[in-house]
Amino acid sequence: MRLILRAFLLMAVAVSACGGRSTTDAREPAPTAPDKAEAAPATMSAPQIESAPRAAPNSAAAVRMSFAPIVKKTAPAVVNVFTRSTVNRTTGDPFFDQFFNMGPREQQSLGSGVIVRPDGVIVTNNHVIQGAQEIKVVFSDRREFPAKVLLADPQSDLAVLKIDAGGPVPYLEFANSDALEVGDLVLAIGDPFGVGQTVTSGIVSALARTGVSVNDYQFFIQTDAAINPGNSGGALVDINGKLVGINSNIYSRSGGSNGIGFAIPSRLVQQVIRTALNGGKLTRPWLGASTEDVTQDIAKALGLDRPAGAIVGQIWEGGPASAAGLKSGDVITAIDDKPVYDSGAVRYRVGVHSAGDRIDVTYIRDGRAHQATVRLELPPSTPAPDPRHIDGNNPLEGVTVDNASPRSNAEAGIDPFRTGVVVTEVDPDSFAARRGLRRGFRILSVNGVKVKSSAELASLIERPARRWVLEIDTGDQVVRWQVGF
Repeated sequence: MRLILRAFLLMAVAVSACGGRSTTDAREPAPTAPDKAEAAPATMSAPQIESAPRAAPNSAAAVRMSFAPIVKKTAPAVVNVFTRSTVNRTTGDPFFDQFFNMGPREQQSLGSGVIVRPDGVIVTNNHVIQGAQEIKVVFSDRREFPAKVLLADPQSDLAVLKIDAGGPVPYLEFANSDALEVGDLVLAIGDPFGVGQTVTSGIVSALARTGVSVNDYQFFIQTDAAINPGNSGGALVDINGKLVGINSNIYSRSGGSNGIGFAIPSRLVQQVIRTALNGGKLTRPWLGASTEDVTQDIAKALGLDRPAGAIVGQIWEGGPASAAGLKSGDVITAIDDKPVYDSGAVRYRVGVHSAGDRIDVTYIRDGRAHQATVRLELPPSTPAPDPRHIDGNNPLEGVTVDNASPRSNAEAGIDPFRTGVVVTEVDPDSFAARRGLRRGFRILSVNGVKVKSSAELASLIERPARRWVLEIDTGDQVVRWQVGF
C-alpha cells in the first residue's frame, strides 16, 4: 500500500514539473521573461497552437446580416432571354444531305439579360441573341414578352433589346465600374443551365483583364462569384445593388464554374446603350495610332523598369495622336490617370469615349514622362465604302469585300491601318472559308492584275475562267491561291 501511495505522489510532482497550468483568457498579458539566473530547460517544448479570436454577434441585426435585401432589390430586373433560330445543316452534297438526314433544324438557346430602363430597355450579350429569328424575354414573375433588337455589337459582345410591357418595369441603376477595387463584394444574377434564377456571391478577383476572349474590346472584371452557361448577359451588382458589369464568359475545362468568371464593365455597357437609344450606328472614336504590348525585350531596350504599357507604332497623319504630338516609339502608361498595362487597355479607354471628348495621355519618351491632351475623333472614311458580295462560280463565292478605310475597318473589327480591298464577311459554308479565308485578309491581285477597289475585284473575279490565281495578305504573310486547271 505504501508503494502505491508513493507512486501517486511521484506522478503529481512530475505533472507540476512539466509546466501544467490553468487556462487563461486570450487577452491576458504575456508572462514576464524568466530571471537570467534561472536555468534554461534542457529541451524546447512543442509550440502552442492557439485558436484565432472569435466574437459572438453583438446585436440581433448582426445575426440577421444577409444579402437578401440586395437580392430583393435587384433580382426582378434580371430576366431570361430565350431565342429560336433555324440552322441549315449540310455536308455540301445533296445526296449525302439526304442520306444523313441533314437540312433545316430548329435551334433554341437560353441566356440572361438586365433591364436598365423602366421603359423596357434590356442589355445582354451579343452571343446570346446572334442569329436569332425570335427573341422572348421572361421575367422572374413568369411574365413573357417578345423583344426586338435595337443594337447588336459583336466587338463588345453586347446587344440592346426593347420590350413593351405596357408600363414601367423594375430596372437596375449603373455604378461606375472604374471605382471598383479588387476585393469588393459582388453578386452574380442569372439563369445557369436553365434551372431558374440563381444568385451567387463572391469578390472582384481582378480588374482590367485582357486577352481572355475573342472580343475586340477586352477589359473584363474578373470575379469568383459562380458563373455558368446561361448566366451570359446576367448582372454583376455591387453591395449597393447597382450594376457594375454584364456577365460574359468563364474559364473552364469542364463547362462549369471554376471560380474564374468575367464581366463587361458598366462604362462600356452604358456607351452601347446610349448609341442604341440614339438610333445610331456604333462607331467608336480612335486615337489615330496603332499600339502594341510592351514586352520584356522592348522594356529592356527602352530602359523601362518593367514590361508594362503600350508602345506607339504607326501614326495616322493628321489624326488625333499626331495633332497632340505623339510619335512612334512613345510608350503610353496611363489614360486619364488610369494605368495602361497593354494595348487592350488603350482600346478600352479610348473606346468608352465619344468623338469630341478629350483624354489625358501619359507617355514615356526618351526615358522621361510626358502628358498630352488628345481630342478624339471618328476614324476617317476615305476611300468611300463600297461593300460587294461576291457570287457566281468562283473561289470567292459567299465572300463580302469592301474598300479599306479606317472607319469601315473599325466598324468591321479590322485593323484600321489596313488599306486596299479587305474581306469583311465570309460565309462559313463557302469554299473560301474551307480554304482558310478570314475577315480582315486583303485581296491583292486576281490572275496577276492588282486590285485597288472592291468594284474592281468583283469585276475581275466574276469573269468566267478555268483557273484563278489570287494573292492574299493574311497580315503575317502573302499567300498565293491557285484554283482550277
